[in-house]
Amino acid sequence: MPERRSALRAILAGGAAFALRSPQAWAIAEGKPAPPLSATLFDGSHFDLASARGKVVLVNFWATWCAPCRAEMPAIDTFYRQHRGDGLVVVAVSMDRPGDEAKARAVMKDYAFDAAFARDASFKDYGRIWRLPLTFVVDRAGVLRRDDWYEDPGIDSAKLDAVVLPLLRAK
Repeated sequence: MPERRSALRAILAGGAAFALRSPQAWAIAEGKPAPPLSATLFDGSHFDLASARGKVVLVNFWATWCAPCRAEMPAIDTFYRQHRGDGLVVVAVSMDRPGDEAKARAVMKDYAFDAAFARDASFKDYGRIWRLPLTFVVDRAGVLRRDDWYEDPGIDSAKLDAVVLPLLRAK
């Protein structure tokens, strides 16, 4: 019985995400070129998805107040540390309010991957980000391979191994 409830919740959550997806987000789809994304990172450097061709890019939208976001970050960091030499890039886009900038910077100091504030990023074709965490994975050719709008929210070690590792191995 608990398995049925869990399955039903997953179906309903997926349906809600599908129904509430913003109009811009309808333009993106797995297997199609990833929409443009650029950002000024916390360290002042610039990230542009188009310039990351040849690398596998994981884009994670998160916030300090989002417990599921914070729960998945250690797995993302561990995976990144293990595979950055294989061509993995991770960019975490903080959806925090400007008043929470210090909190976001404090959280990110423990992680090796890059981060940016939403206010310093351009990602309009990903839609209105209303659900967190939200993760997208782009392959070396710039094609979207994971669109978290349709997935159960959150990413863990098993999902990283299943989704990202094959992309890193395909050179």
